[in-house]
Amino acid sequence: MANKRQHSPEFRVEIVERMLAGENVMALSQKHRLARSMMYRWRDAYRRRGGGGMAKPEKSSRQQAEGDNREQKLRERIAELERTIGRQAVDIDFFKGVFKRLKESPKAQRPGGEAFTRRSGE
Repeated sequence: MANKRQHSPEFRVEIVERMLAGENVMALSQKHRLARSMMYRWRDAYRRRGGGGMAKPEKSSRQQAEGDNREQKLRERIAELERTIGRQAVDIDFFKGVFKRLKESPKAQRPGGEAFTRRSGE
C-alpha cells in the first residue's frame, strides 16, 4: 500500500502559486513527486477559498450528514447502556438486602434437618 504523505498548507499554497505563475506543471510534479491531479485539486481549492482553504479538504454535505447520523446513533447507544447499568445497580442493591436479611434471620441460625411440624396422628 502506498504511504500517504501529508503536505502543509504552506507547501500547497507555494505549489499552487508556482502553477499560477506559469511554471511547468509536469516539472513541478516530477520534482516534488506529486500527482498532477492532486496539484490541480489544490489549485481549484485555492481559487475557491484562497490560501486559508488549503488546510483541510471540504467535507461533502453527504459526508457531514452521515457523520451527524452516526454520532446520534452512538449517543443513543450510550444512553441505552447507561439505563441498563442503572437497572443492574438497582438489582444488585435489592439482592444485597435480601442476602443480608437471610443471614440475619433466626431460621438461618438453626441447625438443618430438624422437623418443626408435628407428625400427623400425634
